[in-house]
Amino acid sequence: MTAFQRLSRNFCENASFAKMLIVFTVSGGGLVALSEAKSEDGMNIVNSTEANDKKKRVVVLGTGWAGTSFLKNLKNSSYDVQVISPRNFFAFTPLLPSVTCGTVEARSIVEPIRNIVRRKNVAVHYWEAECFKIDAENKKVYCRSNLDEKEEIVVDYDYLVIAIGARANTFNIPGVAENCHFLKEIEDAQKIRRTVIDCFERASLPTLSDEERKKILHFVVVGGGPTGVEFAAELHDYVNEDLVKLYPKVKEAVKITLLEATDHILNMFDKRITAFAEEKFQRDGIDVKTGAMVIKVSDKEISTKEVKKDGAVSTTPYGMVVWSTGIGTRPVVMDFMKQIGQGNRRVLATDEWLRVEGCDNIYALGDCATINQRRVMEDIWAIFHKADKDNSGTLTVKEFQEVLDDICERYPQVELYLKNRKMSSLADLLKDSKGDSVKESVEVNLEEFKTALSQVDSQMKNLPATAQVAAQQGSYLADCFNRMEECEKNPEGPLRFRGEGRHRFRPFRYKHFGQFAPLGGEQTAAQLPGDWVSIGHSTQWLWYSVYASKLVSWRTRALVVSDWVRRFIFGRDSSGI
Repeated sequence: MTAFQRLSRNFCENASFAKMLIVFTVSGGGLVALSEAKSEDGMNIVNSTEANDKKKRVVVLGTGWAGTSFLKNLKNSSYDVQVISPRNFFAFTPLLPSVTCGTVEARSIVEPIRNIVRRKNVAVHYWEAECFKIDAENKKVYCRSNLDEKEEIVVDYDYLVIAIGARANTFNIPGVAENCHFLKEIEDAQKIRRTVIDCFERASLPTLSDEERKKILHFVVVGGGPTGVEFAAELHDYVNEDLVKLYPKVKEAVKITLLEATDHILNMFDKRITAFAEEKFQRDGIDVKTGAMVIKVSDKEISTKEVKKDGAVSTTPYGMVVWSTGIGTRPVVMDFMKQIGQGNRRVLATDEWLRVEGCDNIYALGDCATINQRRVMEDIWAIFHKADKDNSGTLTVKEFQEVLDDICERYPQVELYLKNRKMSSLADLLKDSKGDSVKESVEVNLEEFKTALSQVDSQMKNLPATAQVAAQQGSYLADCFNRMEECEKNPEGPLRFRGEGRHRFRPFRYKHFGQFAPLGGEQTAAQLPGDWVSIGHSTQWLWYSVYASKLVSWRTRALVVSDWVRRFIFGRDSSGI
């Protein structure tokens, strides 16, 4: 047998030999260590373990706003990224209320996560699985396949990004989990849409009494925040513009009730928007009940208690209840919080760089975490001595002014305090505390310094759990990962007041770009930066423009805009699918 024939036979009988030659050729003759693995679809693939060993493995849990924003903005090819999530798509959640009533189709607001990452020069692999345990000590996450619950996956990581969002908060009220609809996911919106149509079909049966029809067509929305208000407005438009034409005999039996435990709906908005929304809902026939706390939900009735009056309890029959009253912590995050000593908190606590407190290589962003902003008064001694360069025991205004920029960057409440008090500099603050004219040469001791800054920490506020915050956090963290090595050598953050040198990165800062509240009837309220409030039909077109521009791809933009056009021409679809 000739040498060529022996070589050919080896190729046919030994597949790994062929793979080795292919990789040897592609790599330009360099030796590469190989390992075989099984991909998500069961096919054998070839991994370069030597190359992977050089890369830091980043595991991302979740494909919501925070996780997707991180993946979209990550550009450093020195990472090996593993994305783990039970859903293989990103959903544009601000349009979920529109999905519930057929204004927009469910598939129009989702984008497969593989589409988002496939053109990146970063190695990104997605697994459809759900994380059920995080082992911070051994740097492992334990996941269960979404397709086969018996199949468990253990993944090692160098960096872990927790962005799994939150679940609906039932406040442990009896019957809520069993009898209410939530509005957090695409599946929730689709279920609500089917239930609305089912209610109208059931109410149209000839064997029902008028009382039974009124009960079936009583739609209750719990929660007067943006999601609850928008859903109530969408449902009102759906019923009055589309469904009454198809179910004319049941028109008078339809009732929409909005329950809110506080004094007003849309509490986070300007009072002008709150007043306009309440007046409009009253004109539209939506029954807004404020100061009504839900205490129990059965399969037929919802019980509420008056908060401010005599605490009287009332019970109302309903056909469907949508629960939209806040967010709760997912079980895997609760277990992880207990593991790291944060068991008494509502969500994960992170520092200003989005690192989980006590875990240097774990980051948390989005609804599952909150930034635990450090207080100035905790570091007041360290700040004083860092600014006191001559160790005189006193500070001049000039000395402190030299580190003021670092202080404002590290403790944003200082800048906010100065702004709210209409003070341009530290001199104004010291003048306010000492009650006399302060010049650069005037010295203050530690106690006077404490007095000047004693009220600064009162400006601290937690960030809202919104898509806008989560998206900015994801973008910020990706930028940090992109420049990790560069900033290790040349730190760009503020001074370390408890230590030497500077922090690697500037702390995360949220920029508020405004918020919308669609109120139905092609009218929307908007509160934009600078306390600018806009209400009416023109604001609705602004809402269309902004939401279309924020969609994740040109495909989803085209689909959503075409859905809006279709609704204008043909109305909303009422098929029970």
